[in-house]
Amino acid sequence: MDIGRRRTSVIAGVVTAAVLATGTVLWKTDSWPFRDSYCWGAWEQNSGPFFLGDETLGKSGSERGSTQSAAPSAARPHGTCTVSVTSEVEDDDSDEPLTFEDSVTLEYGPVPAEVKEHRDWLARHFHGSASPLPDGLEGLVAGDRGMLVLPSSCDRDGGPTVVTIRGESTGDGHLGKVAMPFTIGTRADVLRMLLDAADTGMEKAGCAPAQPLRSSSPMVTVAEDEESAASPLCRIPGMSFDYGEGSRYKEQVGAVTDRLQTCSVVWKTRRMPDEPSAQYVMANRSRLVDLFKGLPEGSDQGLVRRSCGGRQTVFYGHVEAGLQDRGRPSDQRVFARFVESVGKRIGCGSGEDA
Repeated sequence: MDIGRRRTSVIAGVVTAAVLATGTVLWKTDSWPFRDSYCWGAWEQNSGPFFLGDETLGKSGSERGSTQSAAPSAARPHGTCTVSVTSEVEDDDSDEPLTFEDSVTLEYGPVPAEVKEHRDWLARHFHGSASPLPDGLEGLVAGDRGMLVLPSSCDRDGGPTVVTIRGESTGDGHLGKVAMPFTIGTRADVLRMLLDAADTGMEKAGCAPAQPLRSSSPMVTVAEDEESAASPLCRIPGMSFDYGEGSRYKEQVGAVTDRLQTCSVVWKTRRMPDEPSAQYVMANRSRLVDLFKGLPEGSDQGLVRRSCGGRQTVFYGHVEAGLQDRGRPSDQRVFARFVESVGKRIGCGSGEDA
């Protein structure tokens, strides 16, 4: 072998050894490209958000896993994926250990068409704990949930496509399964996971814009803690409910801006998720307004449209069974007061349904 060929062989051997050594280090330190990925590659282990980091695996026997449907596609722009962290601890009152599961569920697709499911969806994602997204993004995020309306290029059948993520936690022992509070991470964490999921879903479905979705501005601050539901509801004079003796209702006053206003009332109890028993929303960001299409309209249905400052605006109010017929003087009058107060604040027109 001549000197030139020998030198080439030696260099190639050194490079191969270096790559193998580097690969070993990357694998041992859980670095790219050896990190686990989830949800069609949208999220990676130790990529920044708290839920995806090693800190969530600190409990005994903790493991992270995921399940997913087929990725969204142009022919079928739907998809769901769940990432879970499970763990166990000994139970002093039982031979069986207590098991815990923290999970984040991602969904890509349209808003539910059936009215009850549609209302439940709105209750989850327009919750008073959530902040509206900045930088022209249409959606909201809180520590345990996020929702983003995708660009019109991803619309299907005349309606928007939406990406949502939701965190849940349960403990299962001799007392049965108990729902517990769960925070995915900071609002910035949740927003990052939401945007990564949206970019991946749009790429798979063939409707991604030229540039990935990004946000760098601060979000609107909402109240950090729930407060006891009181009169006036949502801090608006004239909105009042009879909550009854021993009430465990709490209210969360959310964003109060010219483009979005939210307020939720929740019955606080273990074993059940904290979803609204009553909810009020004003939205006039165009893509958010589209999320209310398909629901019955009219003041008696809790959904009216107005022209406010030249913008199409929706006002929405819904009361679940536990609080129905407790509005003072009536549920319909409570909703009308919400429309009057917020409409005056943002400069609505005559008050006729648009």
